[in-house]
Order: sequence, then C-alpha cells, then structure tokens
Amino acid sequence: MTVDMIEEAPLIEQVPPIEQVPHTRRMIIVSNRLPFTVAEKDGKMTFGPSAGGLITGISAYLSSKDEDREWLWVGWPGISVDPEKREALKRDMAGQRSYPVFISEDEMDKFYYGFCNSTIWPLFHYFSMHTHYEQDEWEIYKEVNERFAEAVLDVLEPDDIVWVHDYHLMLLPQLIREKRPDATIGFFLHIPFPGYELFRLMPRKWGQAILRGIVGADLVGFHTHDYTQYFLRSVLRILGYEHNMGRLAIGDRFVKVDTFPMGVDFDRFHDAAETPEVQAEIDKLRNVLHETRIILSIDRLDYTKGISSRLRGFELFLKRNPQWHQKAVLALVVVPSRVGVGEYRETRDHIEEAVGHINGQYGTIDWVPIRYQYTSLPFEQVVALYHTSQVALVTPLRDGMNLIAKEYVASRAGNEGVLILSEMAGAAKELGEALQINPNSREEIAEAIKQALEMPLDEQKRRNAAMQKRLRRYNVVAWAKDFVREMHQTCIDHDELMSKVHTDLQEDELVSSYVAATRRLIMLDYDGTLVAFSSDPQAVKPSERVLTLLTKLCADPRNDVVVISGRDRHTLETWLGHLPMGLVAEHGAWVRYWEGEWEMSQPLGGSWKASLRPVLELFADRLPGAFVEEKEYSLVWHYRASDPELREQRAQELLDYLVNFTANIDVQVLQGNKVIEVKTGSVNKGTTGRLWLQRNRFDFVLAIGDDWTDEYLFAALPANAYTMRVGLVDSKAKANLYAHSDVLDLLERLAEAEES
Repeated sequence: MTVDMIEEAPLIEQVPPIEQVPHTRRMIIVSNRLPFTVAEKDGKMTFGPSAGGLITGISAYLSSKDEDREWLWVGWPGISVDPEKREALKRDMAGQRSYPVFISEDEMDKFYYGFCNSTIWPLFHYFSMHTHYEQDEWEIYKEVNERFAEAVLDVLEPDDIVWVHDYHLMLLPQLIREKRPDATIGFFLHIPFPGYELFRLMPRKWGQAILRGIVGADLVGFHTHDYTQYFLRSVLRILGYEHNMGRLAIGDRFVKVDTFPMGVDFDRFHDAAETPEVQAEIDKLRNVLHETRIILSIDRLDYTKGISSRLRGFELFLKRNPQWHQKAVLALVVVPSRVGVGEYRETRDHIEEAVGHINGQYGTIDWVPIRYQYTSLPFEQVVALYHTSQVALVTPLRDGMNLIAKEYVASRAGNEGVLILSEMAGAAKELGEALQINPNSREEIAEAIKQALEMPLDEQKRRNAAMQKRLRRYNVVAWAKDFVREMHQTCIDHDELMSKVHTDLQEDELVSSYVAATRRLIMLDYDGTLVAFSSDPQAVKPSERVLTLLTKLCADPRNDVVVISGRDRHTLETWLGHLPMGLVAEHGAWVRYWEGEWEMSQPLGGSWKASLRPVLELFADRLPGAFVEEKEYSLVWHYRASDPELREQRAQELLDYLVNFTANIDVQVLQGNKVIEVKTGSVNKGTTGRLWLQRNRFDFVLAIGDDWTDEYLFAALPANAYTMRVGLVDSKAKANLYAHSDVLDLLERLAEAEES
C-alpha cells in the first residue's frame, strides 16, 4: 500500500482472535488511528479498512510468518462515539485486538487539524511560514495525549512492550513512564525531526515538554541519521542531556536514540503485477495511453510534497524538449488529504491552476501532456501505474521517508524504469542510484526528466537491481524486527548496568563491614563526588554538611580519610586543611598526610608548561566560556561554561593536538568531567592510592569517584575494597551511585553507624 493511500486492506473481521496466538511478550501498538475506521450506520457500528503507510507497515510485521507475538492496538476509531455506546464498542473491539481512545469532534479538530497539522507538521517539515502557535490547541494536544495514556494504562500488563508511533503522541512515552516506571517503551517518529534552529521556534515550554515526552521511551527511532542527530542536538541544547554514542543517561535510566529507515513490503509489490487484478488494470492503462511514455507523479495532497515545483519542472522540460511532445505524458495523481486545513485547499487550487495552464499551453487535440486525477486509488491501480510508467517523479520539498519511491522500485519486476528522487526525502539516503535532484530547482527537474527518458536500458537495470537488493533485504518486516530487537537490547543493557547500582542490601553489608573493621581507609574524590559541579570551579566550597561528615569520620581513630582531587594544594588546604585527614592535590603530584606538611609524591618538573600554556590559551580563546587554570605541576583547560556543542568539538581538537604534541615528553593528558588536564609524569590517583595502602594494614577500604581519572584508583585497590563510581557509566568500580547526594547519604550512614 502506498503511504496515505486507500486500498483493499484486510477487513477487521479477518483478524484471528487473540487466543490463537502463542503468548510471548505482548506488544501494544499505539498510534493516532486504529488499523480500521469505525462508522455508524442506522444506529449500528461498522468496521472498514484504514489507510496509511504506518498501518500497512506494522500490519505486515505482525502478520509475518515468523512473528507470532500477541498484540493489541490502541488508537482513535475515526469517529466521535456517544458515551452510552462506548462500552459496547470496547467489547466489539476486544476480539479484534483493538482498544479505542475516545475523542470528541471538537477535540479532534484542535488536536489533529490544529496542533498536529498546523503546528508540528509544518514546523517539522521546514515550513515555518505555515506554522501556527495557538495555546488552546497545545492544551488540547496535552489532554489528548493524557487520554491515550489512560487508555494504555487500562490495558498495560507487566511484561508488555509499548510501541508509540508518530508526532501525534510525542508526550505519551513520558506520561506512561510516570505511572509505570518499569514499562518497556519504544517511540518512532515517521516524519522528519527538524534542526535545532527550527525546533527552537516553538515556544520553549512546548519544546521542553515534547522532548521530555519522547525521552520517556527506552528507545527512540528516526528514519535517517540526520534526524537522529537533530533530535540529540535539541535534547542537548534544550534539556541539557549529553549523549554517548546515541545513549542518554536520564536520572536512573538510559534512553537509546538510533536510526531505523522504514522499508516496504517488497515481495508484495514486486509480485503484484502477476495477479489477474493488476494485469487487468495494466491492460486498461495501455489501451488508453498506447505507446506514450508515462512519467508518474502520485502523492497525497500536501504542500510539503513539492507538486507545484515538479509541475514547473515538467513545464520547463516541455519547453526545452519539443521532440518529446506527444511522446510522453505526466500521470499526476493527487490523493485528497486534510481538506479542512486552509493551506491544503490553497495547494490544490495552485496545482489545478498549473495543470490547466500547462495543458492549455502545450496540449493538442490528440495529446494532453498532463493526465490529472484528484482521487484515492485502490492498491491494484497504484501497482498498475507503477508497473506501466517508465519514470517516477518523487520530489517532496521535505519528507520523513517517502515510501512511494521504495514501492516504485520494488514494483519494477524487470528492473527497467527510472526513479527521480528529491534529495530532501529520507529515502534518498538509501536510494543512491536514483536520479537525485534538488526539488526547488525546476532546472534540475527538467534535466532529470530528459535524462530518465533517454537512459539506456542496461543502466536502468543496473541502478534498479542495486536498489532492489537493498530494499528486499531491509524490508518493512526487517525494519520492525530491528526496532523491537534493539528495544529489547536497550532494556538488557540498562538492566546490566542497573545491576551495579548500589542497593540497600549492599549498603547494609558495607556498613556491617565498616563497623566490624579495626582499620579503615576512606578515599574520596572532591568535585562531582562530595560536591556538585559548577561552571565556576571556585564556587564549590565544601558545604556545612560535607564538613560535618568529614569531621565525624576523621574523629574516629580507626579511620584514615583521604580526599584525592585534581584541585591545587592551596585550594584544598584552604577548604579542608583544618581537618585531621589526608589530602592529595593535582591527581597525586602533591600529598599531605594528616600529621605532616605537603610533599611531592615523586620528583617532578614543570618546564613543559611554557610550551603548552599558549596552546591551551589559544583553544580557550576559540571557545567562549573556556579558561585555563595553572597549577604547580599541571595545566587545566576548563570548558563546562561554554557552548554545549562547540565545546565537544574543541575539546576533541585539543585532545588530538595534545596527544601528538606530548608524545615525546614526560606528561599525561587527562580528560575529566568538562576539563582537560595536562600534568607532569606518570603520577595518578592509582599510584597515590597505593602509597596509602603501604602505610598501614587496612581491613576496610572504600573509594568513591566520579570520572575516569578515578578509574586508576579503582584498578589499584585490593579485590576486597569497596569501589563506587558516581553516575550511570561503565566502570572498574564494583558499584555505581546516581549522584553526589548519594555519596553524602552513604557517608552519613557510616558516621551514624559508628556513633550508635
């Protein structure tokens, strides 16, 4: 089925009952529309087929021979249902694996025609001039998403998988997450996600809510790598969450963001021309058009499809190539859509005006250059058009994927025919052998039409064979399986990391070991561990709570408490020097045992700083908000307060430079949390930790840190040591804590345990 086209879809009565399907993990599919439409006739509810690429794709996946999971579809039934009839309709739908969400006509008008298609649709398709921002429509959008959440929660069981689809329901994943934190949720956006500069045109509170809604899912999918990166950039800019290889750490969970280009039911389109029904339609077309070359343009009515632009390109082709007059015809099929939206009515008027102009300018008594239809077509007629046309003209100004392009290629049973494709369509990323054009250029469209009509047959076959191989391998079923498989894997990865999170039971064991020990070593990082980070390094003096906890721990004669930090010794002395504890500065360059003075851990030099300081200052000048801190035996490039995107680029550039520059001198380059530090020699937190272990026989060792400089310490400690990393990241530490506040809670419990 073509995207958004009507066809003879399987009637709802043909769906097998739920009990016939073996139970694995049930999938709940949630979309704006159910896979059928409910109509009321003579007081009775009837069911008919529903259209759309999403419905066709998911249905193909669910009915595939090797996919036997139980499923339930949640969505709007396509009609406003009186309250007294709703329970009866629910019962009727229960046997059809569907659960309705009831929305009034007024709500649907503001939700669907309003916010969805007058705000999100134009903005996400780069038509900001058509975008409306109405507060009452935003409020209805939120209400409808809440209504969907209530419906999902009504049917959600503990082992279910929830797969939410498209821009109508971008708030839904988080709404479900708030009520069911352990639910497995996926979200897929079937339209483009715009660049940050466009997304930010939306009122900030709306944009924040939409992004938070989407990242309520475990897995978020887009059609192309570009959309994925645009989304991650908006999340960084607006919500402040950085990603690591597409993985976002949000509170106590992970969100994976990835690319899954949706395919088509390749075999269905490839083999359809052999059916009697399609053959009959092919014969009709050939009888009407005879030997004329057919250039096919078939699209849903939408200003994003670029139909007016392709008409201008076709007109230029006719003007420049009179030899093709009476030998080629543009078969223009426009499928009615959203006629209730003013911009769509205007688009239809412009199209029909252009068709009339071109036919009047170039047509003859026995040849009409454009055969125009404003109608929906059944599947057989669509495939017949695909099969008989020599060229397909698919030139959207912006499109999430565009399945029509893929369907046309799949339908070329003999591998002949040429696809002209807009480079602005998501499908262009996969269909590189098509003639790709800029849809805004009528020059390129006209040239591509001529090239397509004159392309040698062997080149046509070569191009189509390559595209068909790709489409056959990653068809719509493979797309859905890939997404569901990745959703499972994301949850597995999350569970594996969460298994390392410090639990109450583990804490009870740690406290018991602490109380029973006769000699204890407690080694703590400072920034990100005892205190939160700040854009100003001098603004994070130890709080009263931190000082009180350290004082209590140091008061016990069985405790050796050590703060191991990248801070300079003067700062540590000022903040913590009055406490009877060990201090380590500059990642181990300076050591102060609690009963002594500061001393160097080993002979060090700093002559290299004169050469590297200008380099770090240059990179700081190129990144507003970055600055250089000089310590006795190290230089630190701070970039926390700088632009969140540019800083990562500049940091990587600086790291690359430093790795090469310092290859032959005795320095280390350390990357901490929004800092890059260059320090003398091979001293690190691990070597310093071993110094303390040599001072006594400890039967209890605890080390807590927050970044990869602490990994040296974790690796250096004995196997029976308790090691903890702040943050949900892979680590050599045995356990993870969520935040620095959890560190303080743990230390408080240790201090109180000794007092009791």
